[in-house]
Amino acid sequence: MAVSANTEERGQWGSSLGFIMAAAGSAVGLGNIWRFPYLVGENGGGAFVFVYIICVLLIALPLLFNEIALGRRSGKNPIGAIRETGGNKFWQLAGVLCVLVCFFVFSYYSVIAGWTVGYIFTEIINIPIDFEVFVETPMYVIPLTFIFIMMTILIVLGGVSGGIEKASKFLMPVLFIIIIFIAGRSVTLEGAEAGIEYYLKPDFTKINAAVILQALGQAFFSMSVGWGLMITFGSYLPKKANIIQSSGWIAGMDTSVALLGGLMVFPALFALLPGKDPAAGPALVFDVLPKVFDAMPGGNIIGGLFFILLMVAALTSTISMLEVPVAYLIDDRKWSRKKSTWLVGISAMALSVPSALSQIPGNFFHSFHLNFFGNKLEGFFGIMDFVFGTFAVIVICLMLSLYTGWGQKISDYADELALGAPGFKGVFRSGWMFFIKWVCPIVIILLILNMVGIFGDPQAA
Repeated sequence: MAVSANTEERGQWGSSLGFIMAAAGSAVGLGNIWRFPYLVGENGGGAFVFVYIICVLLIALPLLFNEIALGRRSGKNPIGAIRETGGNKFWQLAGVLCVLVCFFVFSYYSVIAGWTVGYIFTEIINIPIDFEVFVETPMYVIPLTFIFIMMTILIVLGGVSGGIEKASKFLMPVLFIIIIFIAGRSVTLEGAEAGIEYYLKPDFTKINAAVILQALGQAFFSMSVGWGLMITFGSYLPKKANIIQSSGWIAGMDTSVALLGGLMVFPALFALLPGKDPAAGPALVFDVLPKVFDAMPGGNIIGGLFFILLMVAALTSTISMLEVPVAYLIDDRKWSRKKSTWLVGISAMALSVPSALSQIPGNFFHSFHLNFFGNKLEGFFGIMDFVFGTFAVIVICLMLSLYTGWGQKISDYADELALGAPGFKGVFRSGWMFFIKWVCPIVIILLILNMVGIFGDPQAA
């Protein structure tokens, strides 16, 4: 495996379990527990869940194989991975975008994670708080964001095996225990049946182009493809590791958390707040769920557990977001892990402030706006989320599938996947190559064309 001379700084996974937990942790985040339920609510309940699972299996999983194979084959960060495998400056732009996406998303994602830290205390102490008032109070939000970023920095300082792997082996089981407990409590509430039916019984008449595109977009974000996270984590894998099996576990854990996230929310919502519209949007978790917890016996403890769960999910993702630019500085700039981690972490703190301030009406960062191919983007936070957390991720997915499918000899990457996975041959090998060369690029191009308004109102994307 080609690694940088600075092997000690760079590190390697101590075990396949460590890699699976860390990679699943990077995939499992606020996207599963905060974003997935509100998208289900906005897009027809069970119909969205059905389409989402199809998108994970047919589009996101082949892309996940692709990124991990590229990472292990090169032994480098996203920029170095493409350069090491012979990609020219154009293809290396995908790697540059990966590093930028991880840094910029880390900065504003930590603001949402900071909200979860605040809500842990308000729930446990049982202090009712208005969500809008809370997010518009910088004296709360900014310090909480900084605390969360510091937690991420301290874990990444420990390195791959000593920091990221150890933290993930602890945090992921904790996450599953809490989510199963809360989902179990939710589905056993009196009147929960209506919520379970809404969530798991698809009404196929509600499936339309907008629902398919939303589900596809969520599959990308939830599985952490297009971020460079999986390239970076794949680069720490030994050649004997079974990428196919590990990817199956990552996808399974990620999808399980998303599905359990819905089981936490909808049965409780329908049981305790009958008549409440499940399409409450991004505020569903922070605004509606505390009211649900208040209506439960011992609700403040369950609420506290829920927001600890959200914080843990956010932390398992931000660890990997910080690791991508850190790996670039270690590989390409030959910086130490300590110097790289502190520089990127403190820079992200500084950039998080405009995102936090953009929640306050009348503020410059709140009124800041941009027209992007008909998409009316408002507020610094909203612009960052669309440009880096949405559009750039999809462009990266397209570039990486075109790079390995057409810019490279795709059979080399199929061979990489077959190392440690002797069963990856015949129809599975041919099917994966077909999807990466044809299906994934065509589907992603259609998604991008829809986002820029070719098929009608871009806001539908």
